[in-house]
Amino acid sequence: MKLSKRSAFISLVIVLTIVIDQISKVLVRANIIGQTETRPSERISLIGDAFIMMNVENKGAFLGMGSELNKPLRIILLLILPLLVLGYVLRYILRDKNLDNWSLFAFSSIIGGGISNVFDRIVYSSVTDFLFIDLGGVFKTGIFNMADVFVTTGMIILVFASFIKKKKQLS
Repeated sequence: MKLSKRSAFISLVIVLTIVIDQISKVLVRANIIGQTETRPSERISLIGDAFIMMNVENKGAFLGMGSELNKPLRIILLLILPLLVLGYVLRYILRDKNLDNWSLFAFSSIIGGGISNVFDRIVYSSVTDFLFIDLGGVFKTGIFNMADVFVTTGMIILVFASFIKKKKQLS
């Protein structure tokens, strides 16, 4: 079976997203002392107090939400449901031939980031988060990872692509 350029592009973006995220997490787990119940994670300043690396294992979803749920509910909400949604989105982008390249890239980034975090939940029972940004109270993030960066970037691209598409339709 021959892989079309379009399918190859989608596959490449998904695989690269997963590889970049997993390599970054392997490096963090190997080189940054993680938090325990008795001590906080090692903190490595990249740019003063504005950009910090640490090693935090997140048993929940975004900002730890869902970490206190019982195990069956966590499996449904953090493993099964995301896999179903990611599968649906993949099916959608493979079938919809009208999507522009930016939208394909965005959806593929979201899928890759989602798969990578689900992989962590299956293999490690948590997701390794390690980046934190604090721009003096004006802008402060939770602790996140590269998969989160890809998912967020994909969402931002989709918003812009949607505005551009609407603007073209109105012209």
